[in-house]
Amino acid sequence: MAKPGKLSVPSILRMSIMQFMAKPRQTSFRRILLFRILLLSIPVLLLGQYVIYKKARSSLLETARRNLTESAVRKGERIEESIQALEANLLTASETVVLKSGSAQEVAKFFTLLTKQLPTNIECIQLTNVSTGQVVVSTCGNRAIASIQANLWPQQQSQMLADRSIVRVATPLRSRKSPTDASQDTQINSNGEVELVLTAPVYDSTGALRNALTIHSTLYQQQLDKPGSLAGYTVIIDDSGTILEHPVANLVGRNVEQLEDANRLKILIKNALSGEPNFLHLFAFEKRGGESVAGYTAIPSPLSNNQNKKWVILAVASLDNALFGLAEINNVLFNLVLWLLGANLIATLYVARDLARPLEKLGDYALNVRGRGFPSKMPHDFKIKEFNQLVEALDSMVERLTAWAEELETAWKEAQAANQLKSEFLANTSHELRTPLNGIIGCIRLVRDGYCDDREEELEFLQRADDAAIHLLNIINDILDLSKIEAGTLSVVMESVDLRSIVKEAIDLQKVHIQQKKLQLLWSEPVDSIAIQADPAKLKQVFLNVIGNAIKFTEAGSITITMRQEATPGKDGNNNSSSVVVSVKDTGIGIPLDEQKKLFRPFVMADGTRTRKYGGTGLGLAISRKLMELMGGTISLHSAGVDLGTTVEIGIPIINSSRSIAPADAASN
Repeated sequence: MAKPGKLSVPSILRMSIMQFMAKPRQTSFRRILLFRILLLSIPVLLLGQYVIYKKARSSLLETARRNLTESAVRKGERIEESIQALEANLLTASETVVLKSGSAQEVAKFFTLLTKQLPTNIECIQLTNVSTGQVVVSTCGNRAIASIQANLWPQQQSQMLADRSIVRVATPLRSRKSPTDASQDTQINSNGEVELVLTAPVYDSTGALRNALTIHSTLYQQQLDKPGSLAGYTVIIDDSGTILEHPVANLVGRNVEQLEDANRLKILIKNALSGEPNFLHLFAFEKRGGESVAGYTAIPSPLSNNQNKKWVILAVASLDNALFGLAEINNVLFNLVLWLLGANLIATLYVARDLARPLEKLGDYALNVRGRGFPSKMPHDFKIKEFNQLVEALDSMVERLTAWAEELETAWKEAQAANQLKSEFLANTSHELRTPLNGIIGCIRLVRDGYCDDREEELEFLQRADDAAIHLLNIINDILDLSKIEAGTLSVVMESVDLRSIVKEAIDLQKVHIQQKKLQLLWSEPVDSIAIQADPAKLKQVFLNVIGNAIKFTEAGSITITMRQEATPGKDGNNNSSSVVVSVKDTGIGIPLDEQKKLFRPFVMADGTRTRKYGGTGLGLAISRKLMELMGGTISLHSAGVDLGTTVEIGIPIINSSRSIAPADAASN
């Protein structure tokens, strides 16, 4: 368990992930994705259904337009053909021998047969005496259906050879509901159908006008407007706007101006009379009311010899018939949309799950990172490239966070160690400062108070006070130098100096201590001088620190100081410079392998329990490294282990590398 105030790698990593995930609670990505896809797809499906419905409706109306227009043309043609056929049959029948000389019984049988053979709906056939106006034979009673005048035809058949094909239409006699402005040869029955009365002369065997053959027939037999049929029912309007035929009896005989949709009907009549068969929507013209559609055309009036007189033939169908099947199409579309919505929902659930599952795995991974110290890596087998890239980025981020956490933990431990070392340094330094200071005070007081026996003893105490003062000054200088180094204010004055003389001076200053400890000094002084660029005072301080440490931590044995020249690789990899390496090797207490890398840090002393008795502040090597870096040199330390001695090597670039270092023949002791 981590101590209070200590951050471990798992705790640091958990803090980073928690800060990354510390957001207000929201809905899941899968739910958002599902909702968004449905929000976009459902309107598209409904819009598609609406567009298809409108397209189907337009297609049905277009089909109705073509069919009703063609139906109107066919109806007009059938009316003309039926009248022509009726006239031809009437002429043929008037020439039969039975009518010219047959008895009444024979004529009645002939009428019965003729009624069956005629193509139109025959309501009555009469044979009328032209002279008396009496009905001779009739299929509908003895009342005349037309007023017959003798002057309608020539009295002798020979006199009408040129007019033999003319058939006159008699004036109707029956009282029927008919329009006031309609022609006198047009009448309308109670079913709203136009009735025709056609009359042809009958000459006897001598060629004299004897009788008149009259046929009472409906012009057109109305057909039922069957559901889904686009033939339509027939409406006939003459060129004056009077409705001659319509399934609704109340509308027959009325002028279109009296109807609610008068403007549209006027346009219809105008277009038809100008020879433009077309299609039109009508309102309040359907026999059941409501909207209807009509195709129309115009034909010459069959009851007038005036070619300018025309009838407008309409094929009218209710809008429901025109759009018959649209409701079924709408039902199919509705069911299709329901199925598509269901399929869309299933597909959306699958897609949302397929897209959200990698993110959910990433979320679980993040939660595992938050809950565990070292989570396993995410799988990289997603089918989506972006997710695999995101996984790689997350793994890389976690690795970096782990590395940073380890570095932070290491820095934290080092900071704690440094803080501990500073505390120990303050305690040691206070002892190191107090000991020489007490010695100085004691020696001076002994001399001042006259406790010395002679002058020689006074000088001895004063020398001890001087040595203690120098020691105290060195400690203070080390502290001041370190503070300057950390503040970046310590400077060096580089000049050309002889390395051999500086090393010799440092050895000479330490010879007394070497001799006091009875150590052997192995020093091979070079024959020639070695020119280097350095600050002589600072370089001498480095050598004093290194040689002083070797003397301090060596109880018996030797101290070996050697120099050698080494090639220094240039920036391009070529050996274009060299440096001199001064090696100071002792046979002292040595340094554990795991503590060697810490010795160049301030306030650090190796194996404090073993080295504490030797005194010191632990600043010498730290100051020496900083000084060598400022002068462009290097310093390194190596020890094979405890009680195996220590070697310190100091490297400095040589100004003139053409001259090699030649050691003297003998070593100094």
